[in-house]
Amino acid sequence: MVETTSTPPDMEKALRLDSIGRPQEAMIKHANDADEAMKAFEGYEGEILVLDEATSKKLLRKIDWHLMPLLCVIYGLNFLDKTTLSYASIMGIQKDLNLVGDDYQWLGSLFYFGYIAWEYPTNRLLQRLPLAKYSSFCIIMWGLVLSCFAAVTNYQGAIAIRFFLGVFESAVSPGFAFFTSQWYTKNEQGTRTGIWFSFNGFAQIFGGLVAYGISTGTAEHGSSIAPWKIVFLFTGLLTASIGVIFLFVMPDNQLNARWLTKNERRLAVERVRINQQGIGNKNFKAYQLKEALTDPLAWAFVFYALVADIPNGGITNFFSQLIVSFGYTSQQSLLYGAPGGVVEIITLIGCGYFGDRLKNRILVSTFGLVLAIIGTLLIAALPLTNNGGRLAGYYLYQGSATGFVALLSLISTNVAGYTKKTTVAAMYLIAYCVGNIIGPQTFRPKDAPHYTPAIITIVVCLCAALADLVFIWWYCRRQNKQKAAVRADPSYTKLENQEWLDLTDRENPEFTYTL
Repeated sequence: MVETTSTPPDMEKALRLDSIGRPQEAMIKHANDADEAMKAFEGYEGEILVLDEATSKKLLRKIDWHLMPLLCVIYGLNFLDKTTLSYASIMGIQKDLNLVGDDYQWLGSLFYFGYIAWEYPTNRLLQRLPLAKYSSFCIIMWGLVLSCFAAVTNYQGAIAIRFFLGVFESAVSPGFAFFTSQWYTKNEQGTRTGIWFSFNGFAQIFGGLVAYGISTGTAEHGSSIAPWKIVFLFTGLLTASIGVIFLFVMPDNQLNARWLTKNERRLAVERVRINQQGIGNKNFKAYQLKEALTDPLAWAFVFYALVADIPNGGITNFFSQLIVSFGYTSQQSLLYGAPGGVVEIITLIGCGYFGDRLKNRILVSTFGLVLAIIGTLLIAALPLTNNGGRLAGYYLYQGSATGFVALLSLISTNVAGYTKKTTVAAMYLIAYCVGNIIGPQTFRPKDAPHYTPAIITIVVCLCAALADLVFIWWYCRRQNKQKAAVRADPSYTKLENQEWLDLTDRENPEFTYTL
């Protein structure tokens, strides 16, 4: 049983010492601008809040039941909506919109120009505005924008749709990382992130089956509009509908969760005290922005997102055409792309679970990257007549997301200080966009149908990403040793409610990095 007091401290007194026992006047500013979590305990001075293991587990089940289904479904739709262009590429969109030369490659890239343009502003809005309400607005808008693709008649219109689709989808990944850091402890975040991200795989299966059904159904019975337009209408309107549900069900944080009692709300905040980072702070802090821009760990995250997503950008937009290049028909490619989603689901959930269980999220995630490297080498090395073997290589490549997801979860876990967290998330996802912009350009029309230069690029990028993961693991381990030495100093004094002061991971000696 854990007993903690909910009494806010006398801040002037509590903050008179810094992390090694010296006067530190600047720390008083943190007390005057503490985390939202402090509000949970206002008016309960002197009361002892008891959170035992059984209560914590019961509360966790309740949180999972209310949050995870929505996070999973929305994130799956996020991936499905990005891949609809790949399905449309073999369902007539290139002919109907008169796409020539590298027009299709640029359509794939334009989504990420919109994403980049709005990524930092959207992270600031995620910090400043109610998290769930702003997220739901973006979800509804991206669904409506996607459905408008059915009205497009030329390349210029398609460019506009893809750009604004990127603008509205830019809030999803950082927003979901913030939800995860709000509600779950460090040891729970890797598994939960792996689960909701794994719905990319479910979306790939679902999307392939839907596109195949529409393609074959319209071929047999005809339709009043082009089959690819039906795909965009279906996925877009489905997304907007789920976004409305998200608006009314998802709380901004523990303090306004209607499905929790007043006492459960305080307990839900108390159970994440161990994270040393609170549940949110709406105020911009310039020193945290500066720290994010000078933190080697943040730039290691950025490098990973860049090199790992060059392959992702190419495969996401060209996987249907790549499967056709293995010797299958266009309709078969819609169906045969689906099993790749199964590999993604298994690797993401498996690495997330074992990463948390073995307390080594980073190194466990390298398993998926190794699978992806082997798969890409199979595509490159096997004879062109070995269609089944090359298709199996494509399936193995689908394990590549494990490293990206591990680091996305580590933005929740290993980056503290809310301004710093939103900044690092923006940096990470901007690099993700740059990689995805570059990726489609490696699949050049003149290299079809085998795309050998693109395959070589994928192998090189995956190997660089693997090396970067090892560096991140080493760096976090080294930082933990240095923090342990500070805490072991006899002059070190831990402040009361230090967890709720919106300190960054680097300035808080109590903060430990998850490996």
